[in-house]
Amino acid sequence: MKKKSVEERLALTKFEVYSEPHIILQKKKCKVCNSRICISSCPAGLFTLDESGEITFTYEGCLECGTCRIVCPQNAIEWNYPHGGFGVQYKFG
Repeated sequence: MKKKSVEERLALTKFEVYSEPHIILQKKKCKVCNSRICISSCPAGLFTLDESGEITFTYEGCLECGTCRIVCPQNAIEWNYPHGGFGVQYKFG
């Protein structure tokens, strides 16, 4: 049996999205952050800058690794696991 690449295995990842986000950004703290390390450290690429230079986040594709919470120098990320039965569902990973 051929071994699957990381990309092939991640393509099997499914998400059961809850109506409320499990990650909340404290945008006042984000505004004073110079590093913006959350943008480059999120493996799912869910942190972006909008046209006004404000950090935005979409929780629907979150891999629930917690990297953003750990690397944030401003402690601007309120992170919780999604409600039971919701969030990322890994298959063959």
